[in-house]
Amino acid sequence: MPATRLAKNLFSVPKCRTRRACRFSTSIPTPPGLNETADYRGPVLRKNQISMTGSLEYASHRLLVASIMVHGVISLAQADDTPPPAEPAKSNSTVHVSNVQPGIVNDWLRSQSSSFAAWDLGGQFRARYEHPEYLGPVDFSATGGHSSDNRMLLRTFVHVGYDPTTWLNFYAEGRDSRGFWDEPNPNPDLDTIDLHQAFVQIGNPQLFPLIAKVGRQELSYGDERLIGVSDWTNVRRTFDAAKLRYEVEGFWVDAFVSHPVIVYASTTKLIPWQESEVYFLSRNAGSGSPGFYGPSPDPQGATPRDIYTIGVHFRSLPGKLGGWDYNLEAAGQFGRFKEATAGAPASVAGRNLEQRAYAAVASVGYTWTNVLGNPRAGLEYLYSSGDGNPTDGKHETFDNLFPTNHRQFGLMDIFSWQNDQILRFMGSIKPLKTLTLAADYRLIWLADTHDSFYTNKGARRGGLAPTAGSGYGINPNFNSYVGSEIDLVATYAFKRFASLQAGSGHFFVGDYVKSSLAGIGGTRDATFVYAQFTLNF
Repeated sequence: MPATRLAKNLFSVPKCRTRRACRFSTSIPTPPGLNETADYRGPVLRKNQISMTGSLEYASHRLLVASIMVHGVISLAQADDTPPPAEPAKSNSTVHVSNVQPGIVNDWLRSQSSSFAAWDLGGQFRARYEHPEYLGPVDFSATGGHSSDNRMLLRTFVHVGYDPTTWLNFYAEGRDSRGFWDEPNPNPDLDTIDLHQAFVQIGNPQLFPLIAKVGRQELSYGDERLIGVSDWTNVRRTFDAAKLRYEVEGFWVDAFVSHPVIVYASTTKLIPWQESEVYFLSRNAGSGSPGFYGPSPDPQGATPRDIYTIGVHFRSLPGKLGGWDYNLEAAGQFGRFKEATAGAPASVAGRNLEQRAYAAVASVGYTWTNVLGNPRAGLEYLYSSGDGNPTDGKHETFDNLFPTNHRQFGLMDIFSWQNDQILRFMGSIKPLKTLTLAADYRLIWLADTHDSFYTNKGARRGGLAPTAGSGYGINPNFNSYVGSEIDLVATYAFKRFASLQAGSGHFFVGDYVKSSLAGIGGTRDATFVYAQFTLNF
């Protein structure tokens, strides 16, 4: 083949010859805010799509997620002429959705022959340079941490998928994750040449409402505040599971059987402009349980617990409210939590405490769709409970479970959904078809100064004793204001299968941090800068 023809085929989008071929050519929507542009994931699903992502758990862990749609039965009895919502919520149940969007290999093969429409061959390469200043091992310390570091993270996925029919899919994906320059031991960014996904999927809801998916697979639900893939990290989470889905128009329910057992459902028929979810999650971790395959919510090992979460999640469907959008989620927790933190008061050390915790988030935004660049502005308030009395036999700190916290809590990965309240201002604009600019500004307070200042991975900063300025700990008399963070991100998708992204975050320390570190050299504001290249091949 002449070189000019080969180049033309590589850098052009072939016409879809079949429905299966077309499904790989879904265009990528503009992210509505920084939380999604900052966590660039290859295939960006439509806002009301659900992709299956998650993490591998060992036998000593148990996770149960049950979502029961209050209106599930009622919605099926609605009149047949009820207008369906635009872009109803769908998932990857009909055909699998790869980690990577269509790339060079698939495009070229399908331009040569329609027989390649049944195959999905390709992968993703991501390289990211990071430069943090005054972050870790003691965050914001002028003397007790690294003034600056440099690290390079490389991650490669290679996958093959085959659809012999419209109701059968085979898929396998390998991953190689490496980190250079700043290499802690153990290194959470290192996992060389490993099997990431391998599953068989049977079913097509257009033919029959049941779909089965068996093998290693990812798991992601809602906004990934409680269950997510954690794509920003160099090693994504994955589950070994068997999934059964029931899907009809406007309603679906998933049931997972694995080390975690998961049931999750969603409907768009309860309110025609909204996706509605109600869920029940059970996390059961035994003593001495290891971490997870991928980012662990328990970086220091799982604390024994039986925690049950009941919650609701509502979000507006795109285009249903003009330029307006909203997102609401609230959850409560009950169960048992065994206090295993070193230095815990004798009244609670080693005891099973009663879990009583809750969290909520509400956001609203407006997009000027008839203005150049479609600018969007948004406001969000988030709250998660802390433990107001560490000696009363109750554990009131909200459990963040298995989240993608980078998407929700900023570029610098400082916070989690535990003992905090955050006011967030969001803005984004798309000045060019290929360029998205986004900005976030957050003000952060502790919900209760009788509890800890938790890390992005859910670990306590410091112990349970007062410190009086000698480090992080429990200091009820300190001001609760932790500080503020501003993030800026630019994403340039110069090809359908390739993008560049750069971002910078700066954290301004507040009174709580200053008081905590006053006796050990004081504090410094922290900065984080990164540049990232993503290629889908």
